[in-house]
Amino acid sequence: MSAVPATGPLAGLRVIELAQIMAGPSCGALLADLGADVVKVEKIPGGDDTRRYAEPQVQGESAAFMMMNRNKRSIAVDLKTEGGRRVLRRLAQRADVLTENYRRGALDRLGLGFDALHALNPALIYCAISGYGRTGPAADKGGFDLIAQGVSGLMSITGEPGGAPVKVGSPVTDMNAGLLAALGIVSAYVHRLKTGQGQFVDTSLLEAGIHQTAWQAAIFFATGVSPGPGGSAHVLAAPYQAFPTLDGWINIGGANQSNWERIARLVGAPELIDDPRFKDNSARMAHREALAALLGAHLRERRTEDWLRELDAAGIPAGPIRSIGEMASDPQTLAREMVVELEHPVAGRTRALGVPVKFSATPGSVRRPAPTFGQHTREVLREHGFEAGEIDALLAEGAIGEA
Repeated sequence: MSAVPATGPLAGLRVIELAQIMAGPSCGALLADLGADVVKVEKIPGGDDTRRYAEPQVQGESAAFMMMNRNKRSIAVDLKTEGGRRVLRRLAQRADVLTENYRRGALDRLGLGFDALHALNPALIYCAISGYGRTGPAADKGGFDLIAQGVSGLMSITGEPGGAPVKVGSPVTDMNAGLLAALGIVSAYVHRLKTGQGQFVDTSLLEAGIHQTAWQAAIFFATGVSPGPGGSAHVLAAPYQAFPTLDGWINIGGANQSNWERIARLVGAPELIDDPRFKDNSARMAHREALAALLGAHLRERRTEDWLRELDAAGIPAGPIRSIGEMASDPQTLAREMVVELEHPVAGRTRALGVPVKFSATPGSVRRPAPTFGQHTREVLREHGFEAGEIDALLAEGAIGEA
């Protein structure tokens, strides 16, 4: 099925991806990395909207699209045509999983919603990823990461105290929704192995954002007070934040009493250990700003590299604040194969992020670059029993497209 045989734990799992941009495609990428055969069904005209994210491009190919869609095959289908709907129904009859991020009711109106496809294939796992979930008063609204970060409370706890609302730098609700969807699909697959029955899996950007507020929600539930932003500082432990050095910044984690005392001695301020303001974590949290200022004054005296050497030797959790480029060339990143190279048919030699979960017996892999639009239409349809004449007729109808 793939250019390079899949060997991951999900090898043989057949997935139809009716999703675009990020949350759904990130779910599909995870499943594909772990061995699933993910067929990306792209709309006509244009395909996944991420293909038109203009910058940056590599030889005219969207870098964003290539990142989110490696290991997949692309077919171009117009679901507004009877022929396109016939194609999707044929694929769904043989599929294990279908993912989609249409607005509620859109696929039902085309006869392609869960009820219709479940009737065709009772073993099908149907996963909907939306802005707010498929139930509740906001279920009909569209979803975007920025909006979800605000509604979920994430933006109220991000940034520096007293500053303007700040989104998390990564599209965290999109990415976390993809993770939750992948977990839901695999869990539903375990259930299907036991019972033979598929089911409907439902997650959203809202829930993905709420899921990220665990510490702050714990504080609110305990005190009735909504926490605000704390910059890089931890909401429950101190010292645990970024500190300035002579030539940059460094993260130091003193999340327990032992680490705190070692930090104080290492920076040359052992007297802080007996200071009543810092005697235990509760006291340090109450005087966190004063503690940060005192430690920062010492840490500014030396370079980041010098501090890291001593902190590592002392067993104190610490690390530099790297750029994306520095991360991508770090020896540990490379040792964990988190940067891989691919040969794209148009863009040429490109790099992508690697598989973030390792397996001793069934390792995942990045086996193929992101597809061009409709690259595998004819190939996939042949696998599903369509004859050459049928495919040509569907092309003539405009129900499908190919590269």
